[in-house]
Order: sequence, then structure tokens, then C-alpha cells
Amino acid sequence: MATSATTDQVLAPAKPHTLLSDYATLFKLRVSAMVVITAGAGFYLGSLHSGISPFHAGLIEAIAGIAVVTCGSAALNQALERRTDHLMRRTASRPMAAGRIGLAHGLILGFAAVFLGSLYLAYTTNLLTGTLTLLTAILYVGIYTPLKRFTVINTFIGAFPGALPPLIGWTAARGIIEWPGVALFAILFIWQFPHFMAIGWMYREDYARAGIRLTPTQPDAQDAARSTVIQSLFYAVLMIPVSVWPTWLGITGIPYAIAASILSAGYLFYTIRFARITRNPLADESRRYARDLLHASIIYLPLLMAALMLNAQGRLLF
Repeated sequence: MATSATTDQVLAPAKPHTLLSDYATLFKLRVSAMVVITAGAGFYLGSLHSGISPFHAGLIEAIAGIAVVTCGSAALNQALERRTDHLMRRTASRPMAAGRIGLAHGLILGFAAVFLGSLYLAYTTNLLTGTLTLLTAILYVGIYTPLKRFTVINTFIGAFPGALPPLIGWTAARGIIEWPGVALFAILFIWQFPHFMAIGWMYREDYARAGIRLTPTQPDAQDAARSTVIQSLFYAVLMIPVSVWPTWLGITGIPYAIAASILSAGYLFYTIRFARITRNPLADESRRYARDLLHASIIYLPLLMAALMLNAQGRLLF
């Protein structure tokens, strides 16, 4: 005999929490992995631009330092947001929000990882890379995170630290900021807006309950939907020329430009589909459109990075 979902939830054993699993959540390993991948792409392209093999010891050192700082930033973010996380269903079980990891514990881990990781990068790669990585952590934890409670501009501010990893990877390989590295930054910067608008719309009630200010959490649902769609479409359209900028700069060939155009057109398609939320913002269907756009954004970025690396400097590797 079938049981109800409610009964299943009551009878199902609670998922056990270990210190290891709590650390994985505290360090946001899935998000941190995406940061490492984009930074690695920047290092790979920067190394090829220098005419050297990207698979040398410097790659491991750069990836290790960036990963440590990223994990530390995630821990500090959760330390600052432990009370708001406790108010949201999707984050209430995080270790600091639930009280399984204490404030001092999280702060010590976070600060140690951020500063030691930045020092390690400055020593093993170059001072610019260590400084940029520390600046990214400061922007994310010290500016973006507190702003989430006060203004919707936080999304724009937060896009800066979110877009810096591939530029940091480039400087780790090259030691200077150059236009190809800036182009990688621009790709990540623009990509984030439809991605985050989809997340914001999916969890708008949760964010509103915690007092987090986002475009999708505006009190009037119709206004919120309209503003969310306008911003998403603007950046999705802008994504097309920005995604092919590396080809204009000569760090990729025409095959990448074709692949980037097709991928970006697909990203725009799902964003246009997401615009249907303006018809009935309160309908359950609007969450499905947001979820589909979120999935498309998650697929889009790794494919674009792969195309960048496969066709770096015109190499025909696909």
C-alpha cells in the first residue's frame, strides 16, 4: 500500500551528519569545484599563451591555493549567514546554521584557509595572483555577503568575485593582467546573471523569509517577474558577443566561435523560455521554467570552457 509523502518523511531515518560531511557542506565543495575548474581553464589558456605546457608543477600549486582560499571564503560566508541560513528551508541544515559547527570553529577555519592560501599563492605563483585571490575573498565575504540584507545591488557586486577565478588562473600562468584574461572574466561575469536570477526565482519565498534582498523577492510578484526577466534577457543576449570575444583576441580559432555562438544561443533560448514567468508569476509552472534555465546554465558553462581549451590558439582538438 502506498504511503503519503508526509508519512515517508516522518518514518524515513534522518540522514546522519559526520564532521567530514559537515566540512564538505561548510566548504561548499560543489561550488568550489566549479571555481577550481574555471581557474584551471584560465591557467591552461595563459600557459599556452606563454608557449609552455600547461601541465607543469605550477598548475597544481595554483589550483591548490585557489581551492583552499575558496573553501575558506565559503566557511566565512556561512559564519556570517548562519542566522539567515537557519531561516531558509534549503540551508537550515547547514552545519553552522544548525549549530553542529560553532562560530569560533568556522571562523578559525575560514580565516586560516583564506590567508594561508593567499600567502601560498603569492609564494608559489606570483604576488599579483595571491593579491587577486585575497581580494576575491574580501569582496565575497566582506562586501557581497553583508549587502544581501540591504540592497538588490548585491547581485551585481557579487558577480565580481564570482568572475575573478579564470582571471586569477591566467595571472598565475602569466604574472600580469591581459585582455584575454579580462575576456575570461567577462564571460563568467555575464553568465552569472541568468543563472542567479533562476536560483532567486526558484527560492524567492525562502530568500524573502530570511530578509535577503534580490530582484525576484520584490513584494509585488508581477513587478518582480518583470524585472527578473528583463535583467536575465539583457545578460543572455550580451553573452553571445562576449562568449566569442576570445576569438577576436586570437586565443581561439573559428571552431570555438561557432561552438560558443551555438551554446550561447541555447542559453538565450532557455532565458526567453524563462520569460514566461511574467504570465503568471505565482503559478507552480514558473518554478519549472526557472529550474530549466538553472540546469541550462550549469551545462552551458563547462561546455563553453571545454570548447575554449580544446580550440585554444586555433588548435583543432574537437
